[in-house]
Amino acid sequence: MNFLELVKNRYSCRAYKSLSVEKEKLEYILECVRFAPSAVNKQPWRFHIVCNEEDKVKLQQCYNRDWFKTAPMYVIASILHDEEWVRADGKHHGNIDIAIAVEHLCLAATEQGLATCWVCNFDAVLCKELFALPESEEPAVIIPIGYAADEPKEKKRKPIEDIAK
Repeated sequence: MNFLELVKNRYSCRAYKSLSVEKEKLEYILECVRFAPSAVNKQPWRFHIVCNEEDKVKLQQCYNRDWFKTAPMYVIASILHDEEWVRADGKHHGNIDIAIAVEHLCLAATEQGLATCWVCNFDAVLCKELFALPESEEPAVIIPIGYAADEPKEKKRKPIEDIAK
C-alpha cells in the first residue's frame, strides 16, 4: 500500500473486536513511534502501554464511553514537559512533538491491519493520578488499539485549493 492509500485507510475507530494485539505488531508500531521526529530531537514523550485488566478498568474511568471499553489495549501518550524544546519566544513544542509521534503510531497500526482513535477528551487529571505520573508528565492522548469491528465512514475533506495557497 502506498502512503496515500495508508492515510486514506486510517480512521477513528469506535468499535473493536475482542482479539488481542500481537506482541510483534505492537513492537513494530512502537519502533515506528521511536523514529518520529521532534523539535531538536528531544523526544519529550512517554508511551504507557495499558493491556492488563486492572489498568484498563482504571483508564476507562478517565473516558467512560461504551465504545472505548471495547478496545483490547490502549496507549497513554504523555508529554514530558521537563524535556520538551522551548523556542526563544517561549513557545513550547511538546504538543507538536506528541502529535507527530501519535500519528506515527496510528499510521503504523493501520499498516499492520489494526485500528486506532485519538482520544483527547478525557480526564487528564484523573489519568495522571490513577497512573501516578510525575509532576512534569502530562497525559495528552489516549489511543485505543485493536482490530476494527466497525467500518470507516466517508471522510469529508476540504479541497486542496482551500488548504494550500
